Amino acid sequence: MLESLALLLGLQLLGEVLVQLTDIPVPGPVVGLVLLFLGLCWRGQVAPELATTSQTLLGNLGLLFVPAGTGVMLHARRLGEEGVVIVAVLLASTVATVLVTALVMRGLSPGRVR
Repeated sequence: MLESLALLLGLQLLGEVLVQLTDIPVPGPVVGLVLLFLGLCWRGQVAPELATTSQTLLGNLGLLFVPAGTGVMLHARRLGEEGVVIVAVLLASTVATVLVTALVMRGLSPGRVR
């Protein structure tokens, strides 16, 4: 399990380094995930130890949201003051994301009707 965790963290670090060197506007962990995906495609399968480590991390994913929840509690007064604006922006950005996704899917789907 330790080797798999080191692999995941190493790929994240490699992604961060590549982002810093190339100045691409993508987060380093995303580049690390792409590298992991390419490595898994090249290998053709997921090693059982990597699968176990990944499932363990996913099973404890809720713990990673504790700092975000703490931040919300620390800024409760500000959320009360600016809550309406925050909710409006969240709703507008969600609608915009759904619309853009639908348009992209429509444009890229085979046999689309115009």
